[in-house]
Amino acid sequence: MTHAKSEQINCTECDLSLLLPNLGEREKALCPRCGYLLTVNHPESIERILAFAFTALIFLILSLSFDFVSISYQGQTYTITLLDTYFRLTEQNYFIIALVLMLTVIVLPLVVISALFYLLFHIQAQRYPQKGLLLAKCLSALLPWSMAEIFLIGVLVSLIKISTMTHVILGLSFYAYVLFAISYIAAIQYIDKNHLLLILRQLKLKVNLHLHNNSIVSNAIEHKNKQDNTSIQKTWALIITSLFLYFPANLLPIMTTRSLGKEELNTILGGVIVLWRDGSYPVAIIIFIASIVVPIIKFIILAWLNYSVQQQETSFQLQRAQLYRITEFVGRWSMIDIFAVAILASLIQLGTAMTIHPGPAAIAFCGVVILTMLAANTFDSTLIWKKTLSHE
Repeated sequence: MTHAKSEQINCTECDLSLLLPNLGEREKALCPRCGYLLTVNHPESIERILAFAFTALIFLILSLSFDFVSISYQGQTYTITLLDTYFRLTEQNYFIIALVLMLTVIVLPLVVISALFYLLFHIQAQRYPQKGLLLAKCLSALLPWSMAEIFLIGVLVSLIKISTMTHVILGLSFYAYVLFAISYIAAIQYIDKNHLLLILRQLKLKVNLHLHNNSIVSNAIEHKNKQDNTSIQKTWALIITSLFLYFPANLLPIMTTRSLGKEELNTILGGVIVLWRDGSYPVAIIIFIASIVVPIIKFIILAWLNYSVQQQETSFQLQRAQLYRITEFVGRWSMIDIFAVAILASLIQLGTAMTIHPGPAAIAFCGVVILTMLAANTFDSTLIWKKTLSHE
């Protein structure tokens, strides 16, 4: 994506007003105050994004066309497709988990790819796409909720859990989805959110100067509204609600296993202990960190950040900004356990021999992950720098 001329922008995280330099190939611009990555000049980024996105689309279609995974247990063979995971969960009345799985694994990545095609084809033709700026902002907001790579790790965790009891056969769709995830991640790595917005604003200016002036006024109003306490109150509400859900998520069973008339209830921590005893140390560590450690750390950091901006603290601003970025990034990885349970509940339906169903903790924990991600999104990081000069 060829970089445009220098333009005045505000840093997304600290709201510092600065002049974005005209970058050479592979050069990047960092905010001089908070260190936020403003933009990177990737050579031929549009062509690369389109190539990877098109490849991802092909592999996503292929991943829906064949068997995803099969198991063989006591002479019985059971096979599911990727879409079967949705239908099996809805049959068990776990519609919320089924919907979250379908949205994060298939629908939202497809929406992101479609939006990229629409925006970038117009940019290549030097035309402003209708509702382009709004769509670009929506695209940026949707990226954290597309969890193809997290889903794959969840699938591997679930298969490792049952590999000692059953014979697992990976289908063509599994390999297609792996290639989709690789292509999809490669595509979004080249997306430069700030520069994309700059190009769209320039194209819009060419179309209608009056609309461009209105967008400047709108941005000024939006900036002013960020100074109130709305984001602080919303963040507190989401943190407290997710904290209430955290206790049933860890105390209640997340998965119920019935085998030969016996019923076994597994909590998140209980599952970690079983994996550790079975010698699956890496998987046990991943689940422990993603499902137990990360949510607790996220509660503490988000509460501290929200309290500090509420009290208008001016100390450790850079450290708080860095903690916010880390918290925003790692929170989504807690979905590993939910995806693992979803796959097991879809795959292990062998009648009286063995069945697995999600437990009530699955819904509670899914709520914890979603609410903490929303809390990180509603937290206004610019308030960390509220008492600092906005122009440097």
